[in-house]
Amino acid sequence: MSHAGITAEAAADLATHAGELIESLMLRPWGQVSPSVYETGRVVALAPWLTGHLDRIDYLIGTQRPDGAWGAPDGYGLVPTLSATEAILTALTREDPGTDRERLAQAAERGLRLLAAWLGGGRIDLPDMPAIEHIVPSLVALINRHLQNLPGHAPLPLPEGMSYDGLHLVTSWIGSGGEIPEKLLHALEIAGDQAGGAPSVRPDAIGTVGASPAATAAWLAGRDADGPAREHLEAVVRRHGGPVPVGLPITVFERGWVLSWLARAGVTVEVPPEMLADLRTAIGPSGTPAGPGLPADADTTSVALYALALLGAPHEPDSLLGFRSGTHFSTWPGEQGTSVSVNAHVLDAFGEYVRRRPAAAPRYEQTIAEVAAWVRERQQPDGSWTDRWHASPYYATVSCALALDSFGGAASDEPVRAAVEWVLGTQRPDGSWGRWEGTAEETAYAMQVLLLTGDRADPRLLRAAAAGEEYLTRSAGKEHPPLWHDKDLYVPLAVARSAVIAATHLARRARERPWPPEGAPS
Repeated sequence: MSHAGITAEAAADLATHAGELIESLMLRPWGQVSPSVYETGRVVALAPWLTGHLDRIDYLIGTQRPDGAWGAPDGYGLVPTLSATEAILTALTREDPGTDRERLAQAAERGLRLLAAWLGGGRIDLPDMPAIEHIVPSLVALINRHLQNLPGHAPLPLPEGMSYDGLHLVTSWIGSGGEIPEKLLHALEIAGDQAGGAPSVRPDAIGTVGASPAATAAWLAGRDADGPAREHLEAVVRRHGGPVPVGLPITVFERGWVLSWLARAGVTVEVPPEMLADLRTAIGPSGTPAGPGLPADADTTSVALYALALLGAPHEPDSLLGFRSGTHFSTWPGEQGTSVSVNAHVLDAFGEYVRRRPAAAPRYEQTIAEVAAWVRERQQPDGSWTDRWHASPYYATVSCALALDSFGGAASDEPVRAAVEWVLGTQRPDGSWGRWEGTAEETAYAMQVLLLTGDRADPRLLRAAAAGEEYLTRSAGKEHPPLWHDKDLYVPLAVARSAVIAATHLARRARERPWPPEGAPS
């Protein structure tokens, strides 16, 4: 990987940022993740004994919008608003020491008024988020218990199309001592009292239940709050200053995405050999999870495999075959729904392995062709893709367009061109891209679509990328808004930063060195 064509000063600047980013992955191996309103609300309700309790309450109060909501638009605000409102009502009911009861009551009232308007106003369109079909009923039921003692408030209805049936089945199963699917452990808190000390639940070696502070706190609620699980929660809140993230650790996930964004763009990085060794070791016969406490998934496995191949350490991708479901791959076996970004990353993993190991082509070429066709068939009429693991179509589109451009064959040429046209047509006047507003992360994805897949003779691409680079420069130091899907929206901070570094590198290279003719070495 070379910075040829970029000035020495610019190359050194990017190399420094990339090096600092890689160093941060080693210094903070659990991952760098934004705090979550949903998760923090659950920890406030479940673990008032945990260090930083008042800081978590202050965080909830401080992040409430004037209209009473928490979270993003388009239905994304329901889960965090339910969680924060219920947590504040719980703190009021318990009469938590050190709290400002009037301030809490005002925040709860604002939240309740808005929830009544949302849930009583007809259909509300909800995003496809993990366990939302259980989380919403569990929180509505908890709030309605509080409302029995609050005059002037009618019980909240469930959103149209939701019921308590699935939640009741889950809680009954957990209460019976039945074995709990790994992916459900991440949302164990939905089981309420049945989660406390659930006999079939055992914390991971590092003390986490389901890589979730809320799930861990829910499990601790039914037992003596000491031991590895308590120590793990204390470590999480010390690291984050009170508020907690929705998922931690995310070690493999974070390293795979950071390394693949940087390597794909040609950013020079010195990867510690122990990081590569850890990444290789994490991939077992069934793949790898994002981090301890989670089940193996096809997305993290694919990105880790792709990163290893890009960095010259290709690892046979057979562990992915267990996620195969016909002509596409599931995030995990039995997944409800499908993900285009997961399948794009699967395409990257198989395709890059075959590029590095051509003798393996006969074994994997049919899989590559089928996955590429499946991804192409799910392109939107406007040229974009959307996905269940990210709120932004720019993430889904960069995942699909780059994978198809590299490994989708001639049949992918037109879909990739359509994606480029969609990106060009949705740039904002300030040079940014974004679903709700311009953001550095989404702008970085859009720029990569243009600079890694676009027609090198099209001057519109360079103009758009230059405007995007100027926006990234102006946005330096600003917070990345949460756009990634979990129980709540979150942002993996190092991953977002790596995407920005990669896009900036590509824009500088395109500006300072004319693109070579197609087929020429770059």
